[in-house]
Amino acid sequence: MLAGKTTQESEFDDKSNHKGMIDKFIDEYHFFIANTDDQKRRAFRLRHDVFLKEFNYEMHEDEARLYESDEYDNYSVHCLIEHKRSGILAGCVRLVMPFSGNTNPPDHLPVQNQGEQLLNHPTLTPFKLPPLETCEVSRLAISKNFRTRKSSTPEEVAGNEVVLFSQDEAKTFSLVALGLFLCTYSIVGLTNRRHVFAMMEPRLPRLLAISGFKFTKVSEPIVYHGTRHAYYIDYHVAKQEMSERLIPLYEYIVKTLKPQIAHTFIS
Repeated sequence: MLAGKTTQESEFDDKSNHKGMIDKFIDEYHFFIANTDDQKRRAFRLRHDVFLKEFNYEMHEDEARLYESDEYDNYSVHCLIEHKRSGILAGCVRLVMPFSGNTNPPDHLPVQNQGEQLLNHPTLTPFKLPPLETCEVSRLAISKNFRTRKSSTPEEVAGNEVVLFSQDEAKTFSLVALGLFLCTYSIVGLTNRRHVFAMMEPRLPRLLAISGFKFTKVSEPIVYHGTRHAYYIDYHVAKQEMSERLIPLYEYIVKTLKPQIAHTFIS
């Protein structure tokens, strides 16, 4: 499940993808895999803030620690993007990667919990594809403070510290969602997966298509925190169709995340 309220549609366009803005995005953010318990806790807290506190989704909550997590987190690679100057977590996303023989959770994707009747594409369904070649992008969450372009006002409260973002810094906010997707897309390639699924509201696939990532709808409407559909994209096809403007960012993320893969559960 990807949060639908990630960015403004008017901001998520090719104007944000020109070389100068891509370079600025690379310079101002850290891209990393959550390989420590503390890093994972940061992701779980952000998910709690976005999904439960802000969007009021009915999801499992660790009330004592204010986490949102589920049984698939132990079989996922968690990608995080952090704003360098402030040290604030801008967003997180996970790539669920089932392994044959798993019993907790079973060797299937979260989207398969919807059943074969709703996943109605004749061929593009995880029920008919090799499990070790499939994965699912889910739990994409972006801090509320990186979904606006307000300037000279408090943008983030971290404990008692008020953090201000300048107008210049705010120009990169619209790239956070795309950056998170590129992180998971990089992991797909680095782990030799091919078949990628995601459950999204219709707006997000349309926005990703602007950058060359053309998802195929593979389900009936699914009522899950609003009306969504399951979508599919082939890694190899997507790599060929990716906007040329994004290649430097993609290559930078691959170079950054590649050495970190060795420390994940899949190593």
